[in-house]
Amino acid sequence: MLFNSIDFAVFLPIVFILYWAQGSNKIKEQNLLLFLVSYVFYGWWDWRFLSLIFFSTLVDYTIGVSLKTNNKPGQRKVLLWASIIVNLGFLGFFKYYNFFLDNFISAFTFFGGSFTASSLQIILPVGISFYTFQTLSYSIDVYKRKLEPTRDFIAFGAFVSFFPQLVAGPIERATNLLPQFYKKRRFNYSNAVNGLKQILWGFFKKVVIADNCAEFANQIFNNSADYSGSSLLVGALFFTFQIYGDFSGYSDIAIGTSRLFGFNLMKNFAFPYFSRDIAEFWRRWHISLSTWFRDYLYIPLGGSKGGTKMKIRNTFIIFIVSGFWHGANWTFIVWGALNAIYFLPLLLANKNRSNINIVAENSYFPSIREFFGMLTTFSLTVLAWVFFRADNISHAFVILNEIFSTSLFQAPSIDGGKSLKITAVLTIIFVIVEWFGRSGEFALDLIGKSWKRPIRWGFYYVVLMAIFWFTGKQQEFIYFQF
Repeated sequence: MLFNSIDFAVFLPIVFILYWAQGSNKIKEQNLLLFLVSYVFYGWWDWRFLSLIFFSTLVDYTIGVSLKTNNKPGQRKVLLWASIIVNLGFLGFFKYYNFFLDNFISAFTFFGGSFTASSLQIILPVGISFYTFQTLSYSIDVYKRKLEPTRDFIAFGAFVSFFPQLVAGPIERATNLLPQFYKKRRFNYSNAVNGLKQILWGFFKKVVIADNCAEFANQIFNNSADYSGSSLLVGALFFTFQIYGDFSGYSDIAIGTSRLFGFNLMKNFAFPYFSRDIAEFWRRWHISLSTWFRDYLYIPLGGSKGGTKMKIRNTFIIFIVSGFWHGANWTFIVWGALNAIYFLPLLLANKNRSNINIVAENSYFPSIREFFGMLTTFSLTVLAWVFFRADNISHAFVILNEIFSTSLFQAPSIDGGKSLKITAVLTIIFVIVEWFGRSGEFALDLIGKSWKRPIRWGFYYVVLMAIFWFTGKQQEFIYFQF
């Protein structure tokens, strides 16, 4: 069930009414409803995968209870590794089996051998990368005694399958989200209004910015041999805004929807394209994933406390694994490695935390230094996205080679006419709104709060009308494939 579908437009109000009709004192009844409707939401794609998420939930719930009652270090490690093997085993099989098989066959052939094996026609379960990491972090936190395990299976099941963030995050920690299933949740009008504003902006990002940019990004990348370097650069820019609008738009809708039910999810994007260096970019892009890898992989490996060799090793590991998490393709691995190369100079120079405040704080415009920092960071990010979007590594290098050729100085020639100009203008307006809203939790969080009510609501009406007038051709959320 897509957020931008008629199905969800019918589903959400029904669930909202049934949920609050239970009354704020009936916590267990509310949790049971969320558990059931979340399974309906997930089963809308393919009901066969319900058994997979249920089994993963059951395994980690059982292991959590066992970790509480067992104080023997050796046995507790066995329980933890059972959780890791089950969760990563499912993820590895469904997502990476064919990748490793194909590369093994290629390597075997390269060395003169002969080996044949059939790839499996596996359908990737929607959201498996997200809920796997969510349940896995629960087991790890319980093992480390950072979290008291729950004995309420329904509450835990609702936490794992919570429908707003189930299929594309944010990847919630049990320490933040799970306790919210034990507390009374009273309807809060201002929180609900704020949630609706975030949903509104999320839809604008998705259907106006991402879906329109996708048409031109797909056109250019799928026919890259027909375009000059300047046109390919424009295509890379379109994809840059497509993936941001798509993914951050989903996160906004997810967080806003959660607020309607009295839940607060973690912030997943913090205006990353206004970053002044790559380190700042990764503190602002897909925050739930980057902090997950930081806490559960980077720090256990030693983080940046060791010598230079350890810093370099751990940086490459964290970025390459992050890239591989996105998909079973060498392009994602190269994308991750490239970002590691971007990041390393800052880490080694101890400047990776130089920009932790809001850019151009208390000012309408950035300083010259901030502007060039943002321009450089954005340019490096755009080039990295080429690998993310390309079909394969060769395709990416062909595109980059053309971008850095003399054809870069030709005027872009892209079929699109009026719709191309409209998309470009809408994207510029989008960037301006994001810039003025950069100090809030999301762009519309603070914009208009001091305005008179008719002007403020008039602005929201314009955004709503833009969603209906400029909706692009429907595209599936990019991160559903991860």
